[in-house]
Amino acid sequence: MPTKPKLGQNFLNDAQAVQRIAASLGDLAGRTVVEIGPGAGAITGALAARAARVIAVELDNALAAHLQTQYAPDRVTVLAQDVLQFDFAAPSAAAGRPLIVVGNLPYGITSQILLKLAASHAVLDRAVLMVQREVATRITAAPGSRDYGLLSVTVQMYGPTESLFTLPPESFSPPPDVHSTVFRWRFAPRFAELEVDESAFLPFVRRLFAQKRKTLANNLRAAGVSARSISAALDEAKIDSRARAEELAIESLASLWHTLQ
Repeated sequence: MPTKPKLGQNFLNDAQAVQRIAASLGDLAGRTVVEIGPGAGAITGALAARAARVIAVELDNALAAHLQTQYAPDRVTVLAQDVLQFDFAAPSAAAGRPLIVVGNLPYGITSQILLKLAASHAVLDRAVLMVQREVATRITAAPGSRDYGLLSVTVQMYGPTESLFTLPPESFSPPPDVHSTVFRWRFAPRFAELEVDESAFLPFVRRLFAQKRKTLANNLRAAGVSARSISAALDEAKIDSRARAEELAIESLASLWHTLQ
């Protein structure tokens, strides 16, 4: 199938990688799987062989029409739609259980899709996603590493992440300019556990990472918090006044949020 570069299309052509991705999803018996951006259908067939139902969400009308001719509609439903507009709740309700998600995400809208999945966490079980290697490194980064930042905290607040394997450019057609990494994301939000408000905590974290190389204190001052409040909060949360956000685990960030309320 011809590709459309403006849609970020790089079709997976590595049969072994297809089987590894499908296996990474775990047991799919009786489950509904949503595939984001199936493209030419490299992974779709492996999913259809394992799952009760596959919903393939493809933005490219020509690719969607082609996929519709390849599979029985009772096993694979192909939707010519932007996944950012897709309602995950409806098929979850129809299935009577949370959905499983898989996808080779377009590089240009990776963050938007991750946020869409986070917003739909209540009806999702787990996801196995392929993204640019550098993005996966940031998503799965641990505190104290140079890659740990706002994206790490945001994604991990909705559940643990795990890097699985990396594919070279030649695993795709046409080959992209970067390596791609497959990671797994299990949806288990931590807001209730940490007793933080989702709508307030994430903007707070954004402020802490606003200038990554600046200290927490400097970023909080830039956000309008008084020096006295910052000093008292850091003391109470037992955080070094010279610490940067990238050094702190999510639990410490939540503790600081509590002390500033």
